[in-house]
This record gives sequence, structure tokens and C-alpha cells, in this order.
Amino acid sequence: MMKVGEICTVQTIYCKRDETVQGAALLMRKYHVGDVVVVDQPNGEKMPVGIVTDRDIVVGVIALGLDPASLLVGDIMSDDLLTAAEEDDVYETIERMRFRGIRRVPVVNSGGGLTGIVSVDDLLEFLAEEMGELSRISSHQQSHEKRARQ
Repeated sequence: MMKVGEICTVQTIYCKRDETVQGAALLMRKYHVGDVVVVDQPNGEKMPVGIVTDRDIVVGVIALGLDPASLLVGDIMSDDLLTAAEEDDVYETIERMRFRGIRRVPVVNSGGGLTGIVSVDDLLEFLAEEMGELSRISSHQQSHEKRARQ
């Protein structure tokens, strides 16, 4: 079984819910990412409580003519948050993401602390590698058969 923790991106960009929307957008620009995980830090551990995407900012703030410098991330974040544990099976996580229509999922440790994020792109890369391995089985079998016939 392949675990989510083995394929997730560990460099996760995060902020607290009292960050401005503009501040979150600047983080996305600086780190070239399309999302920021929103965390609370009750005991120093980053506990994911929401996520804000570039699309949330465009559709929910800019398109409505709202001021991103005066709105807080906590006001616009998606807080119906789906997370995946590091130990979760990749295929089960794909199914949960598909069911909810979610493209990015924060990954947490056994204590619920943020350890990474897994995106559709990460999963596509993983599945492409799996398909490559399968295709090598066929070519290996064909060369084995050719040797056996000689």
C-alpha cells in the first residue's frame, strides 16, 4: 500500500486565520503556489482549520470588488476541510477527493498537525509512474518471449 505521506509535498505554505487576504495572495505569489493552508497553533503544532485558494480570492473577493487588504483569511477560507493522514492509502484518498470534488488536501500526522499537502498534480504524477511500471512489465514479457523462442 502506498501511503499519502510518501507522495505529498512537505513544503506547505500556511498562514493563520487573522492574515489578510492580500497577505495570503502575496504568500502564493512568493512561493508560486495556488493555495495556502490556514492553521491554528494551540500548542505550537500547526493544526489545519481551512484552506484558501487563488480561485477563492478571485471569485470571492476580487470579482465582488471587496478589499483584500481589509478582509481576513478566516472570513473567506473553506472550513469544511478534508484532510488525509500520512498513513492513509493513496487510492482511498483519491476516492475521497473525487467524492468531494477537492483538488488539494492537507496531510496531517497522528496528532493532527500539518505535515504536507497532496494535490491532484501529485496524484497524477504518482499514477503516471505506476502506469510506466505496468508498461515495463509488457515490454519485459515480450523480450522474455523472444528469447524463449530462439
